[in-house]
Amino acid sequence: MADTGILVVDDEQEIADLVEIYLVSDGYKVFKASSAQEGLEILEKEQVQLVLLDIMMPGMNGLEMCKKIRETNNIPIIMLSAKSTDLDKILGLGTGADDYVVKPFNPLELTARVKSQLRRYTQFNPNSNAHENARNEISIRGLTINKDNHKVTVFDEEVRLTPIEFDILYLLASNPGKVFSTDEIFEKVWNEKVYEANNTVMVHIRRLRGKMKEDERQDKIITTVWGVGYKIEK
Repeated sequence: MADTGILVVDDEQEIADLVEIYLVSDGYKVFKASSAQEGLEILEKEQVQLVLLDIMMPGMNGLEMCKKIRETNNIPIIMLSAKSTDLDKILGLGTGADDYVVKPFNPLELTARVKSQLRRYTQFNPNSNAHENARNEISIRGLTINKDNHKVTVFDEEVRLTPIEFDILYLLASNPGKVFSTDEIFEKVWNEKVYEANNTVMVHIRRLRGKMKEDERQDKIITTVWGVGYKIEK
């Protein structure tokens, strides 16, 4: 765990220092930045496996930095914000963040979220030499998902997904025809008790559809069952 690097980007020094104390005590290597630009520079130079990112910062804000990271990197990003409205959370998750924690937060809850995201990311990035296992490959409606190497193609075009997006898609595709409510998706994918699952899941589904270019096709892969949830038909 000592080799696991976490980048904390927050212009409030006291918060960054507090987070660092808890993360270091859990054995993580912590890098701190007081601005988005400084954070991006650290990402280029250091081995970072997760980013804790404040939204409200002078200059480039956290939302803009998140978009920038997502252009090239799928590492977990947890947004930190004093804003707690649904719209703020939707904006944060919509830019590519994996989770959203409201200030003031319980440091123990934050470290638990960090461990959960890192566990998912580790599973999402297996040894690059691992061979493909056909038994763990699903092909349905032009979509192919390989569980071993986490490769996803839509009509032979590879789609890059974050670990959360992959897990949602794999859940739906491995249960063809079954409708999952947002609460069920949240509990199965996040492995947590439901808390404001609806908006969180909806934002990730929207991101998934965008990456899969669903708006360009009449025959959608992911079907919305209004008032119930989501499914992928056989």
